[in-house]
Amino acid sequence: QHSTSARVGFDMHGKTVGVIGTGKIGRAVSSILLGMGCEVIAHDVKQSEDALRLGVRYVSLNELLERSHIITLHCPLTESTKYIIDADSISRMRRGVMLINTSRGALLDTAAVVAALNSRQIGSLGIDVYEKEQDGLFFNDLSSLTDGQPGASLPDDWDEQLSALGARPNVLVTPHSAFLTAEALHGIAETTVTNLKQFAQGGECANAVCTARDAQ
Repeated sequence: QHSTSARVGFDMHGKTVGVIGTGKIGRAVSSILLGMGCEVIAHDVKQSEDALRLGVRYVSLNELLERSHIITLHCPLTESTKYIIDADSISRMRRGVMLINTSRGALLDTAAVVAALNSRQIGSLGIDVYEKEQDGLFFNDLSSLTDGQPGASLPDDWDEQLSALGARPNVLVTPHSAFLTAEALHGIAETTVTNLKQFAQGGECANAVCTARDAQ
């Protein structure tokens, strides 16, 4: 017997979306969200004039956490942003918040996120990155691995936390593939070469990451 009651979603129109990080990607996401009728609030160590012109309003991180129905992360991983989403910040979010991370895995304290999913403080999660992905989880074919024991199918270092996340009906995990288009790869290569040239020439790097210290 089929039922649609478990698949009822919500309209984006009219929702408050918190964007953490308003670089090029954060601004592009904000533009799309504004076009869908969302109220977009943002937090960044440096405000973007382009984002302000779009209609984005900058707020404190606390206000963003408290007000947002959806929170999406678009900031680099630095000492100050590691685990920017932890048990404390999650406790200040709206109950049932949707959390999206397509930036860097360690922006999230995965254990805290799992606990929040269990308590339903976080209602849904979408991640294209994972804090332990540097171990080769997303870029190696692990499908044929076994631990060598009869009847067993998992290696000793199997990531049960990631497997449990992927099995949840309210969690979407993709293998760090949001960048994987021909155009994006060309853009990455072009930007990398430009950065190297600017660094070698001793000039200002147009794509330098702005730290909290720089913004003060």
